[in-house]
Amino acid sequence: MASKRKLCSHSSLAARLKLDGESANCWDSLFELQACTGEVITFFLNGETYLGPSYCQAIRVVGHDCWPDMLASMGFTFEEGDVLQGYCDAKQEQTHSLSSPSSPTATF
Repeated sequence: MASKRKLCSHSSLAARLKLDGESANCWDSLFELQACTGEVITFFLNGETYLGPSYCQAIRVVGHDCWPDMLASMGFTFEEGDVLQGYCDAKQEQTHSLSSPSSPTATF
C-alpha cells in the first residue's frame, strides 16, 4: 500500500516562482529578457557594447531580484551572465551619476 509522502518545503511553489503581487516585475522582466535574446547574442558575438535600457533593466531585475541563475538556464554561461550584469550595473551607475544634480560648490 502506497502512503502519502509530505513534501518538506521551506517556501511555497508560488513564493519560489515569485507569483506574489510584488514580484510581477520578475515575470515581466523575464519576458523582456526573452525578447532581447538576439541583441544579447549580438553583444557577445560581434563585441557590440550596447544593450538598450529596457534590456538592461530586465537583466538587472532577473539577475538581482528574482532568479540569479536564470541567465544560465537560458543558455548563457555563468561568466556571460556576470558580464551582462556587470555591463548593465555599470550603465545604471553611469546614468545615475549623469542625472543626479551636482553638489553646489561654495565660493569664497
